[in-house]
Amino acid sequence: MGAAYFYHLTRNPLEVTLPILLGKARQAGWKIAVRGGDPGRLEWLDEKLWLGPDDGFLPHGLAGGAHDALQPILLTTVADAPNDASCVMAVDGAQVAAEEVEALDRVCILFDGTDPEAVQQARGQWKALTGAGCKAQYWSEESGRWEKKAEA
Repeated sequence: MGAAYFYHLTRNPLEVTLPILLGKARQAGWKIAVRGGDPGRLEWLDEKLWLGPDDGFLPHGLAGGAHDALQPILLTTVADAPNDASCVMAVDGAQVAAEEVEALDRVCILFDGTDPEAVQQARGQWKALTGAGCKAQYWSEESGRWEKKAEA
């Protein structure tokens, strides 16, 4: 039984925070699906991940390749990632079902705290997932470091 972790980005943008979380998930031994809704945005994230530091390289691929099932980190727009992910990182408002939270080791929902629409969407996901009985945590970086602010 997994949990949904909500990350309210207020100090660092997605392209800074996502690699940190991906590194931690890889350290836990998980395969990860980074789920977004816009293929162009995922291509942009793919490029950002390739440009990361050499000592922090994150092996990954963009869905649609011949070796999707082998990717430790797969950037995708679909719910059933072919890499058998045990962790989903939802970005840019990508939806996650309660059944997925229950089936996976971890679900991370990253949202832009400077975008009122993204904040409202994340609140809706929180209500839907906790209302369905999923465990959830809300993390904020407003103080300058990540702090857990709520748990359900």
